[in-house]
Amino acid sequence: MSTYPPAAPNAGPPVPSPPSVPPERSFIATWMFSLLLGFFGVDRFYLGKVGTGIVKLLTFGGLGIWWLIDLILTLAGLQRDKEGRLLPDFEQYRMIAWIITAAAFGLWILTAAISRVYVYVPQQFGPMLPWWQGQ
Repeated sequence: MSTYPPAAPNAGPPVPSPPSVPPERSFIATWMFSLLLGFFGVDRFYLGKVGTGIVKLLTFGGLGIWWLIDLILTLAGLQRDKEGRLLPDFEQYRMIAWIITAAAFGLWILTAAISRVYVYVPQQFGPMLPWWQGQ
């Protein structure tokens, strides 16, 4: 009786497999992680920098300073992964990333200004406008 499947003929010594190289990291993913979750170090974890990711997590993005620096590094195309490689698709998505980031900061400033008005108006003009207070 023969064995199934048939044994392969001996073709010589086994060929060594190439060293395992981690895949390149995406600029879009790094930028979104940096913008939205950078306070928790998610961008650092994604790039394979676990040590600095933990420190960034424990310090809440260096109280915002480290978060802002990492965001600027990512948008400038200077952010590197653990192996020292630049993000490959930076040139393709650079302009849209800058536009969306600027729009997000503009929206943040507008929202902060509007919310400040809603705090200021009732305190200053409330006594003159009794109908404003909902009574």
